[in-house]
Amino acid sequence: MSLARAIETGDLTELPSRRDEDWRWTDLRGLIRVLPKPSPVRMERLIVAAGEVRHADLRFVSAGAGAHVSRIAIEIGDGARLVLSETYEGEGDYLAEVDLQISVGRGAALHRTLVAADSADGVSVSRADIVLGPGARLAQSVLTTGAKRQRLETRVSHPGAGASARLDGLYLLEGKRHADITTVVTHSGIDGVTDQLVKGVARDQARGVFQGRIVVSPGADKTDARMGHHALILSDRAEVDAKPELEIYADDVVCAHGNTVGALDEEALFYTRQRGIPAEEARAMLMEAFVGEVADRIEDAAARAAARAWIAAQLGTAP
Repeated sequence: MSLARAIETGDLTELPSRRDEDWRWTDLRGLIRVLPKPSPVRMERLIVAAGEVRHADLRFVSAGAGAHVSRIAIEIGDGARLVLSETYEGEGDYLAEVDLQISVGRGAALHRTLVAADSADGVSVSRADIVLGPGARLAQSVLTTGAKRQRLETRVSHPGAGASARLDGLYLLEGKRHADITTVVTHSGIDGVTDQLVKGVARDQARGVFQGRIVVSPGADKTDARMGHHALILSDRAEVDAKPELEIYADDVVCAHGNTVGALDEEALFYTRQRGIPAEEARAMLMEAFVGEVADRIEDAAARAAARAWIAAQLGTAP
């Protein structure tokens, strides 16, 4: 079941619902009562030749009350490097799903930055299935302000074999916006690394969801996998749901996960106010410091600067 399948068939029963454990906090069947007429499915392919270094931009724009499905296939050749920038934008109460199938060749690298600025009335799903080759590197950063319902999902097939994956995320939510960052990484061979950090802020009646699962399959010894999720809740009616998971079926591994949800540090806020900084500005500065670690981990300098600017714009701290 998926939003894309429901759009293409017109069958509401194809929508994911809370009965599906992986969708229990992002119920689409209970939300969507009518499926609008779909637009033609968009299909594209991007190939990066072996050894090539390339930058690419993918921009997805949804408008009105339509229903849209896009499918993108990306092949990154052995030893190649792709810096991929994805943006999601929209106006109105649209339904949209983007499905990406990405293969990263032996010794290749993918640096992926996803910025989601969906409409407050939109329903948006992005799903990326990424297959890593031996020695490949994945560095991903997701930044979002949510939507009426939004799910940003990444599934990684990790071969071990010296490959590494960094899967970071950041959500800044207000109003009644909803954002769901879901990741699944499956290690199938020895000597693989996964590192993940997700941070978020929810205020008003917003809802943030983080689901991270790392599976270490039998025989995937010497796996090094670490996951952390940390969030701030700034109002009584905001909500954060988090489910970090480790499934370990191998010996000789180093795996850990952590999760914290709390409020702004009142002591830090007090000392900031003591220096004459107005309350709202002080809160924004503390939030920027809290989430800024995610931006600082972006390796590409241009993408890192863009992420920092995006955070400042959302929090109102830009000069």
